[in-house]
Amino acid sequence: MTSTPRHATDAVTEQFLGYRELLFSVVYNMLGSVADTEDALQEVWLAWSARHRGQEAGAVENARAYLVRIAVNQALARRANLSRRQETYVGPWLPEPLVTAEDNASATAERAESLSMAVLVVLETLSPLERAVFVLHEVFGFSHPETADILGRTPAAVRQLAARARRHVQARRPRHRAEPDVHAQVTERFAAAALGGDLRALLEVLAPDVTLWTDGGGKGPATSLHPVHGRDQVAALFMSVAATLSPGEVDLRYRRVAGDPCALVFSGDSPLAVVVVELTPDGDRIAAVYSVTNPEKLTGVR
Repeated sequence: MTSTPRHATDAVTEQFLGYRELLFSVVYNMLGSVADTEDALQEVWLAWSARHRGQEAGAVENARAYLVRIAVNQALARRANLSRRQETYVGPWLPEPLVTAEDNASATAERAESLSMAVLVVLETLSPLERAVFVLHEVFGFSHPETADILGRTPAAVRQLAARARRHVQARRPRHRAEPDVHAQVTERFAAAALGGDLRALLEVLAPDVTLWTDGGGKGPATSLHPVHGRDQVAALFMSVAATLSPGEVDLRYRRVAGDPCALVFSGDSPLAVVVVELTPDGDRIAAVYSVTNPEKLTGVR
């Protein structure tokens, strides 16, 4: 058996690594799970390296399209298993947050195509194919014929899937993305009031119809196993949490999740929660709070 020359192996690896961040973003936006995304990319790498093993392997004309096709198929294969796990999940299931430091511009840029927590939550209500089409076409700009080729569907079928997905997302996704500075200020006001037990300040920053989702997965602290609706109910819940905390027990830090500001709650060096807020269209109050406390989803938080 003829082995592949070392220089060819290096070139194959470099080509894969050149597209790895794109592949990560595509798969993560389809799954909302970092661990499943990393597993999928490992399979993509194995398929890509196997494709180039041996002298008989021909060149791939469009490496980007080829790799994306493998990655999307891997994501679709994992989607069914992930959905089954969610059916038995304890409490609300939220996407695993991709946290970056405020000063880590390169990391933020690399994951800039990752959708916001609010939009990822909406994408959970789409079918796997609708979600794949939305991610490929609306987020990454693949044309309908390109998307059809990746998914093994006709362009007409992809257009129908795209139209359904777009209508669904537009009906439920935030129609306004606040200015980053405003979003950061509101996030900090909320976190300080919620953990500091300042009821008046908390009521001022919450919209009347605010909704809180807490994802503890039965393994981390969860304020509720069901979404909590309404300013008074959400505020009361956070006041009860604040009442259990001793001064200096927790540490607040601020980072970004998919470009949006977030608050990190630490106890010593251990992360307890990642909290992301969604603002109202006028941008001065909070319409939704997403709190991830499941320790399995916080392993990458520093």
